[in-house]
Amino acid sequence: MYKFFSNTTKMSPYILHAPVSLSGTVALPPSKSLSARALIINWLAGGKLMPDNLSDCDDTFVMRRALEHPTEVTDIMAAGTAMRFLTAAFAVSSGEKLLTGTPRMLHRPIGVLVDALRSMGAQIDYAGDTGFPPLRVKGRRLEGGCVEMDGHVSSQYTSALLMIGPMMANGLHLKLKGTVVSRPYIDMTLQLMHHFGAEAEWTSKSELEVKPIAYTPRPYTVENDWSAASYWYEAVALCRDSQACLALPGLHVDSLQGDAKVQQLFQPLGVETKLVNGRHYIYKGRVTTHRYEVNLEEQPDLAQTVAVTCAMLGVPFSITGLQSLRIKETDRLAALKSELLKLGRDITIVGDDTLRWDGHTGCGMTDPSIDTYDDHRIAQAFAPSAYCIPRLTINYPEVVTKSYPNYWNDLRQKGFNIEER
Repeated sequence: MYKFFSNTTKMSPYILHAPVSLSGTVALPPSKSLSARALIINWLAGGKLMPDNLSDCDDTFVMRRALEHPTEVTDIMAAGTAMRFLTAAFAVSSGEKLLTGTPRMLHRPIGVLVDALRSMGAQIDYAGDTGFPPLRVKGRRLEGGCVEMDGHVSSQYTSALLMIGPMMANGLHLKLKGTVVSRPYIDMTLQLMHHFGAEAEWTSKSELEVKPIAYTPRPYTVENDWSAASYWYEAVALCRDSQACLALPGLHVDSLQGDAKVQQLFQPLGVETKLVNGRHYIYKGRVTTHRYEVNLEEQPDLAQTVAVTCAMLGVPFSITGLQSLRIKETDRLAALKSELLKLGRDITIVGDDTLRWDGHTGCGMTDPSIDTYDDHRIAQAFAPSAYCIPRLTINYPEVVTKSYPNYWNDLRQKGFNIEER
């Protein structure tokens, strides 16, 4: 039976003390993104062969609970991926479901996806404010066909529609309007669909086609998580151990995960990646940039890690393509600005998609406490800052259970002293 690390149980703040050296092997968690897609597609294929190496995080738990033990009311808590994917999956299945979640979830927009599903005949009603969960979904057979949808809000809307395409009588022809964000996540979805026998592909830079060919149940093993690996890249970048080296097993050379680009993104920040006998190793290199500029439109989940790393290294930066961060577990742009200011780094938010820092460092707070805003990536991205900030405190450390339940234990195993306040 799978485990549930509910972050509803509040923990005392953690005070972090970083070690002098950094070496060994890190047992990364399985990919949350791949687990979610594999679960939905496996369920649509009849659920006969459960994927192997599924993530044991909260998001995966709520997805499995919803699919394996269906009830009239489905509480997905803070799992935005589950809300989007299940809305589409339940729209093409039998029965009626009420999808709800945490107070923050009920303020995360979903109207773009609902409108697209309704345009194909889905029966979905808002049980609260229009454009937001909770949703009442009554499943039925959808004809499919051609549908247009904004592509600049969330790639998860696109993936949700693609995965149910094979279940529609006429398949799906999806036209994405505007800039298409997080394209690697859409490619990930397509590759998993192919693995399970579907025929789906890009027909242009903004259009996708899914044939009405049913999924075939097949074994599938989830690879480990490149997003989780990014925090160890950050730790190597910030530690003062010139011999720092970590092994990160379970990552694929030909990964479907867009966040595998962390290998290239961290090279100018002083982290080198080597592949030895199929296993990834990262080790301390040399910072080779005086100003870091990058567009993370395709890897938005790396934004916090990159921003905090640059700020702690004293490297001025300009990070663009961050429009989707406004509607995550929190407004991640505002959260980054607020928490980095506590560390003496006054960053600037430009428009809705850019973070900039000129390299100026102020005094910051004495013994700063980082607020996590119910956002796992805030906690995980700021924790390695303990290499630069003595007695750094992380409030509500339990939020990491959303994607990386063993994060704090892994830090302890690498020599971090973590005390409760």
